Amino acid sequence: MFSSRPRYANLDDVNPLKSVRELWRWRQERKAKQKALSFQVPRVAEPDTAFLRANRLHTTLTWVGHATFFLQLGGLNILTDPVWARRMGWERRLSEPGLPLAQLPAIDLVLISHGHYDHLHFATLRRLQGDPLYLVPAGLASLMHRKGFRRVRECSWWEEHRVNDVTFTFVPAQHWVRRTLWDTNASHWGGWVMQKDRGETIYFAGDSGYFRGFQAIGERFAIDYALMPIGAYEPEWFMSVQHVSPEEAVQAFLDAKAKTFIPMHYGAFRLADDTPKEALDRLTAEWERRGLPQERLCIPKLGEIVRSGG
Repeated sequence: MFSSRPRYANLDDVNPLKSVRELWRWRQERKAKQKALSFQVPRVAEPDTAFLRANRLHTTLTWVGHATFFLQLGGLNILTDPVWARRMGWERRLSEPGLPLAQLPAIDLVLISHGHYDHLHFATLRRLQGDPLYLVPAGLASLMHRKGFRRVRECSWWEEHRVNDVTFTFVPAQHWVRRTLWDTNASHWGGWVMQKDRGETIYFAGDSGYFRGFQAIGERFAIDYALMPIGAYEPEWFMSVQHVSPEEAVQAFLDAKAKTFIPMHYGAFRLADDTPKEALDRLTAEWERRGLPQERLCIPKLGEIVRSGG
């Protein structure tokens, strides 16, 4: 089915795919580790969904969990990689989503970074209110159409799509994708930069290892908020090509020349051997080691509304 489709690659042809032997080595290492998973990511008691439903004026960023954010920019209601799943594979979700899906307003746009199951969850997409436009990586539209989604626009790296006064640009990441045994890298992967005319710019990095693309993104855009992954990095000999460590995430943030760092991709699913607390502890330790201003690091609670300007 996929033999005639193009296969996508990273910058510099970096290959993050691992052998069966390496996978077996990781699994053996995991068995020997004792990890505490009792830490709960802080959450707001009652998210202000009434404000979110009424708001069409203010720029807001609300972390739902993992790589899912509910964003309001230029009067648009936007979701990144919406996943309200209770399980991922055999593992139960570690923390409940920060916002109830049923209490969200109608969604205008959905941004998909890549096709891995923890970023593209069709059961969630079918529950969204409204008739959103799906902006997806090159190669993914055919799957979206087979699943019944018609308002789909594919984008290649650096390609732009404009909605009202917001420009959405698909930007590079260093990763890979597979949903079945036969479709490895049959679609691309990346992040999204959202630019409001005479307003804020938000960079959603998606999933990525550390690479020179962060500098290229920083050279093209004046980024106000960088939504950066910090989890699923251990063991680093296995994960580093595809997932940044917390320390690398700080360097990527500096490369991108962003004003404010907001961490994501931790706390919801056990995709690797690190824990949510370890990821946060390493992030804050690196921030302090570099002497970066505390006001440039924003660690929102689940369901907390971050409003632009305060």
